[in-house]
Amino acid sequence: MKKILITGANGQLGNEMRLLAGKRQEYSYCFTDIAELDICDEKAVMTFVEQHQIDIIVNCAAYTAVDKAEDNAELCDRLNRLAPGYLAKAVQRRNGYLVQVSTDYVFDGTAHVPYREDDPTCPNSVYGSTKLAGEREAMKYCPNTMVVRTAWLYSTFGNNFVKTMLRLGRERESLGVIFDQIGTPTYARDLALAIFTAIDKGIVPGIYHYSNEGVCSWYDFTQLIHRTAGINTCTLKPLHTEEYPTKASRPHYSVLDKTKIKTVYKIEIPYWIDSLKECINKLESCQ
Repeated sequence: MKKILITGANGQLGNEMRLLAGKRQEYSYCFTDIAELDICDEKAVMTFVEQHQIDIIVNCAAYTAVDKAEDNAELCDRLNRLAPGYLAKAVQRRNGYLVQVSTDYVFDGTAHVPYREDDPTCPNSVYGSTKLAGEREAMKYCPNTMVVRTAWLYSTFGNNFVKTMLRLGRERESLGVIFDQIGTPTYARDLALAIFTAIDKGIVPGIYHYSNEGVCSWYDFTQLIHRTAGINTCTLKPLHTEEYPTKASRPHYSVLDKTKIKTVYKIEIPYWIDSLKECINKLESCQ
């Protein structure tokens, strides 16, 4: 029985992996967050992976506070660059596999067609730069690495854009939302399912892109969040990016081409609107 280590298990993706793992008894699991394993401690990582005889690591841990990263570059670098390298070295010693979750922020967002895996990277934030460096560390130290770049992640767990817009929509009469940044929302549960599909079918090393199907702006995304939740007392106003300045630069266009992951693993990817409705229905049923 293969043993899977899932790091960052208390985050959005980690929690979705944990839920799905409960229905998949063909593997055994270790779920860790900072309390159980500090992945920035190379010796601790090596010891943990060896003692627990880990075959596959799914690294869901990351420093994801994009704006705070600009002022916390050292911590961001440790979590996003060094830690994936430590995990890669540890699992490589067991001839195992690493799934390293990455981001659309490795691109500068100046394209007008969906980004393919082999398109030139050009991050323009500390977060994006450290995540790209983490991809390279992972692949350098473990040839059996699957990098999965994703975007606009949300789920029923943790803090995310969907939950924030639901709360603000109920609290405010009006809300400004950026309309000139284009991408695709990703339901973390769908991403977790795709990762498990790769594990089930056998990980083929390389870089892959995964988000839900379709395209929208943050403004469109919010419109549907409110409509789905029946929020009709909040007026949404479209904003240009320059009207909402942030410390870190965001990609204006970060749609990901998912042809490769669909072809290699024979998966069907849900449409973003369908997945959003599923997530909001789960959130509403828990209230």
